[in-house]
Amino acid sequence: MKTRFAPSPTGLLHLGHVFAAYMAWSEARQGGGRFLLRMEDIDATRCRREFEDAIFTDLRWLGFAWEEPVWRQSERMEVYAGALRQLDSMGLLYPCFCTRHELMAIDAPQGPDGPLYQGNCRSLAPDQRHAFMAEGRPFALRLDATQAIRMAGPLTWQDLDRGPQMAQPELLGDAVLARKDIRTSYHLSVVTDDAAQEISVVTRGDDLFASTHLHRLLQALLGLPVPVWRHHRLVCDESGKRLAKRDGARSVQTLRSAGHDAAAVLHMAGVPKGALLPDYQSVT
Repeated sequence: MKTRFAPSPTGLLHLGHVFAAYMAWSEARQGGGRFLLRMEDIDATRCRREFEDAIFTDLRWLGFAWEEPVWRQSERMEVYAGALRQLDSMGLLYPCFCTRHELMAIDAPQGPDGPLYQGNCRSLAPDQRHAFMAEGRPFALRLDATQAIRMAGPLTWQDLDRGPQMAQPELLGDAVLARKDIRTSYHLSVVTDDAAQEISVVTRGDDLFASTHLHRLLQALLGLPVPVWRHHRLVCDESGKRLAKRDGARSVQTLRSAGHDAAAVLHMAGVPKGALLPDYQSVT
């Protein structure tokens, strides 16, 4: 068994991250497996090495240990480009020139991540696409979900808590797989890296449950192995809102500075007392 914790170094580690790290670590620990750490740092404008260093410090203070080397997605752009070329050769990608403002103005049914894209640029003629590119218009590469689903056929995947699932990639519509400024997407890079690192159990929050339907489709299209998933609950504040990195009061760094020990922070994150814990007692 092999699991991973894959934060984005765009801010400090908070209690929600702690619980996610614990779930991945616990899954590996109980199965006698391996626990990996990966940095999802594809957004160069927001990710900083200082946040990455802080993540390492906080995780070690909490007692987590992981295998080296730590993979950074920013160092694997050529791998993602290869996956994009493979999908493009199958006729499954198309450039989308819609601006953010135009997308916000479209009256569209809501999906898990917001309004579903209505395929405005899917039907553009090839010469029109070339003309827009020649003008230097920025564009994103979208997956033609209808064609991809037709090509892949019916797909299933296994959630360790919810049981067998029938894949419904249409939940996310024609998802963006790359942009001009960010040459990959979370969906493409996470699927590619999980396969490359031979992750057998993908643990992550319930907020990404819908994304797994799309990831199962990408695995089928790219010929990648299929892991099992465990979607765990989210850590929320008193109002029931999911914790975010802007919530500095619940960051590990702030709690440590306030005098809380590692065991207390783990319990604040929702790790039950008596559960298997990392070896935080050996950390000074």
